Amino acid sequence: MTVTEAAGARGHLDRAAAFRSLADKHLDAAYRLARAILRDPIEAEDATHDAFVQAWRSWPTLRDVSRFEPWFDRILVNTCRNRLTRARRWRTTDISGEVALTSGDAFVQAVERDTIGDALATLSPDHQVVVALRFYRDLTIDQIATRLGIPAGTVQSRLHYALKQLHAAIDAADDKGSAR
Repeated sequence: MTVTEAAGARGHLDRAAAFRSLADKHLDAAYRLARAILRDPIEAEDATHDAFVQAWRSWPTLRDVSRFEPWFDRILVNTCRNRLTRARRWRTTDISGEVALTSGDAFVQAVERDTIGDALATLSPDHQVVVALRFYRDLTIDQIATRLGIPAGTVQSRLHYALKQLHAAIDAADDKGSAR
């Protein structure tokens, strides 16, 4: 092995160790964000894994390691958005809420969580992403705009219309529930 080959191998090991360290540090937060966007633990695990694989492949394009989190969040959000778009083509209906209501289940909090989850599922992928980044990641409008690469006004607009649609969906679910 020549000196150049040894230096290249050492550089690859350093690069791999740096990525592994950053990935370990951000794994839990990445999963929580994916879970908030996708609302399914298995899909969130798969999306997080796929995003880390894509990040590893794109690792040489990251110029500033201190920008890992926003860079990776963008990869994760795009991965989740793609999964949401694909899932809309094969939409299934969850009737567990109906079953819980007819069986007299007293766990109101679980029903409310399902109602909110169902309302979130009615949003477009773009709206789901901004809602998750704003309310689950607690990012500001400007931080969301930077991570998604869109203007702050677009983020505000998406949040406005997403919240409007959420209110309508939750009100409709409440009306439907009180009609029983």
